[in-house]
Amino acid sequence: MEALELKFALTQGQFLSLMGAALAVLLAGIGSAIGVGIAGQAAAGVVTEDPSKFGQTLLLQALPGTQGIYGLLTGFVIMQKIGIIGGNIAEISTVNGLLIFAAAMPIAFVGLMSAIYQGKASAAGMGIVAKRPEELAKGITYAAMVETYAVLALLASILMIFGINI
Repeated sequence: MEALELKFALTQGQFLSLMGAALAVLLAGIGSAIGVGIAGQAAAGVVTEDPSKFGQTLLLQALPGTQGIYGLLTGFVIMQKIGIIGGNIAEISTVNGLLIFAAAMPIAFVGLMSAIYQGKASAAGMGIVAKRPEELAKGITYAAMVETYAVLALLASILMIFGINI
């Protein structure tokens, strides 16, 4: 492919839209994988000492996984909007492709970072479960506070995507 053809392909609206969808899924998913891994390491330590706490620690470990779901949802909304899902691929201008790309960035980056930090907060909550299992709700609350920002980013991304006229 010649350089001019490549430059043309990279500035097409469909390509830019799909890049936004891909980054939303990839970055939020990577963040969730890291966050769930951090929490899982802490959970394994707690369960080693007391296997009866598996259910409580599993709940805390699952919390950072939601950002990956939010990124996937955003990716699906973009793919539906541009016709990848449904079979009628729309003609997307470069400007609209850039708008869709930009609209995907809140959940991509906030999903990445909030999942990692939610994993750390969940890991700290494992300490609560280890010493005072009856206080599990407090550990969940600390980790859930981080989730608020992922939900706000999801809302911003989805509202922006729905606001773009194709």
